[in-house]
Amino acid sequence: QVQLVESGGGLVQAGGSLRLSCAASGRTFSSYVMGWFRQAPGKEREFVATISWSGARTFYTNSVKGRFTMSRDNAKNTVYLQMNSLKPEDTAVYYCAAALGLTDLTPRKDEYNYWGQGTQVTVSS
Repeated sequence: QVQLVESGGGLVQAGGSLRLSCAASGRTFSSYVMGWFRQAPGKEREFVATISWSGARTFYTNSVKGRFTMSRDNAKNTVYLQMNSLKPEDTAVYYCAAALGLTDLTPRKDEYNYWGQGTQVTVSS
């Protein structure tokens, strides 16, 4: 069992930055592919970013490329999402997720086994 706890959300003006963190329990954290997803009101949960177990590979949805950076610190069992140049359309609840047993990165939410409770990000115009 893996427990994920997100933090770092909040209210920010357009053009600002936030850094989300996701702390994971479990001794095998370094073997998980990790992902960030988000869900805006009235919309489906959508993929944002994913990172390999080593942190060497990342993949982003097109709308955040060049603005968001995902990283991980396996010694701290934590993944991060640095969000710069935020836009009102980035407003959503952000969730981190862990996928067990994958060798490739994936944007598919049905391939992630564990989810956090989410953290709210609100970007004002």
